[in-house]
Amino acid sequence: MRLEWGRGHIGAIALAVAVAAVAGLLMMKAPPGRVTRLDHQQQMKDAEVRQRFEQAVVMLHAKQYDHAVAALHRVLELAPKMPEAHVNMGFALLGQERGDAARGFFLAAIELRPQQANAYYGLAMAEEMRSDYESALGGMRSYLHLSKADDPHREKARAAIWEWEAKLGRHRKG
Repeated sequence: MRLEWGRGHIGAIALAVAVAAVAGLLMMKAPPGRVTRLDHQQQMKDAEVRQRFEQAVVMLHAKQYDHAVAALHRVLELAPKMPEAHVNMGFALLGQERGDAARGFFLAAIELRPQQANAYYGLAMAEEMRSDYESALGGMRSYLHLSKADDPHREKARAAIWEWEAKLGRHRKG
């Protein structure tokens, strides 16, 4: 009789331990909607990156290059591996006619994401500013290779290639 009671008791204990273990595991997780301090800090950082990046895009379109550079400096402090921020910094620097500085940002974007088509476009523009037409051609051809067929900048890219080839004497006159 003692053996039967022992089996029932062991089963009840095992069940109680299992329930307690599951309850303990559930309590270890943060309740839904609760955010840890580190999660909150990351969310705030991400929100600032988005806000500053969007501000920079607006400033770029408005040709307010100094303001775009300031916003993008902050974005790159918070998100140094964001290729889009490097590309936009490059375009802001091109707007300030600082081709050498822009070139470095385009190269950084390409290093971070080799398929970033607009980085090659910007690199080509920076190389043109430096009068390095061979490098400009390489960058623009890479852009054409990577960009989508419906990209609105493709025609401008082809025209730039034609112009640079002409400067290098690759088109016969007449």
